[in-house]
Amino acid sequence: MGPESVVVTRTPVMLSRVADSLYWMSRYLERAKHTARVVDVHLDLMLDQPESVAKQHREYLLAGFQLPTEFGSAKDDYELTRWLTFEANNPNSIASCIAAARQNARQLREQISTEIWQQINQLYHYMEQVEMDAMWSAEPREFYQNVKEGIHLFIRLTDSTRSHGQGYHFIQTGRFLERAVATAMLMDAYFAPEENLPKETVESHLVGEQLIWTALLRTCTAFEAYSKIYTAELNGRHILEFLLLDQEFPHSLAYAVRHVQLSLQSIADITKSTRAERAYRRAGRLQADLQYGQVDEVLESGLHNYLKSVENSCLQIHEAIYQTYITYPVMV
Repeated sequence: MGPESVVVTRTPVMLSRVADSLYWMSRYLERAKHTARVVDVHLDLMLDQPESVAKQHREYLLAGFQLPTEFGSAKDDYELTRWLTFEANNPNSIASCIAAARQNARQLREQISTEIWQQINQLYHYMEQVEMDAMWSAEPREFYQNVKEGIHLFIRLTDSTRSHGQGYHFIQTGRFLERAVATAMLMDAYFAPEENLPKETVESHLVGEQLIWTALLRTCTAFEAYSKIYTAELNGRHILEFLLLDQEFPHSLAYAVRHVQLSLQSIADITKSTRAERAYRRAGRLQADLQYGQVDEVLESGLHNYLKSVENSCLQIHEAIYQTYITYPVMV
């Protein structure tokens, strides 16, 4: 068939299963790690607090997942922990995310190293063996530490046991895009409670400012890093500046978005596709906004709206990735 017979079909779609599975494998594990940190920090900070404080902090925590409908069902820390950790009907529970990551990894056995597969598989079977009541009565913090360390080992194996080609950059894109979304939602809950929590919770002030900032920083693994820059004084404006705009801290929004943009740029360079510009240019615009942004300008424009715009930009980046690399028109 000669060149004159080539036509473009209107709607056929090709699914890039490898890119899709690598991307979601990474996103699910990053989501599980984030949830493990959130629950672990909450349980530790609430040890010496009255139930009235723990109840209100559960509302902050759930708002950070954008789950206000769960305020009532998470009636105590046991139910909150069970629902966020083991609940099969919660697609974003730690157990559900690790199972989804394993399912994606299973479809990639020829694309990932044996060590990576073994680590994900081991983490999955560890979750299968743990029972909620046994974990709760023993040491919950040890359990969450094991989960976090298991996912950190996956990250290290990804860095050291596979080529840093196109597939690696899809893993990086998934990890850092998930991190950016999770951090933006968490910051919105803690910095703008009036937009996310019941009015009576905001007005009661049972959860003090020091507790709020400590929980936020520790959940982002940022307490020590923040203290080295700003000393131990927990100042809301400084915390906002650090978690939003710091270019060197791995759990800041600026850092996460910059690494999304760098990974998408690498994928574009490797594929040499003219369609690749859409995804990395969108990431580049958000990255530039965070790189050159100023806290005063963000506060003046409205922090809640700004963080929502970051979430929307991340969604647009996700959609552009899919339109560019996962589902796209093909030439026939």
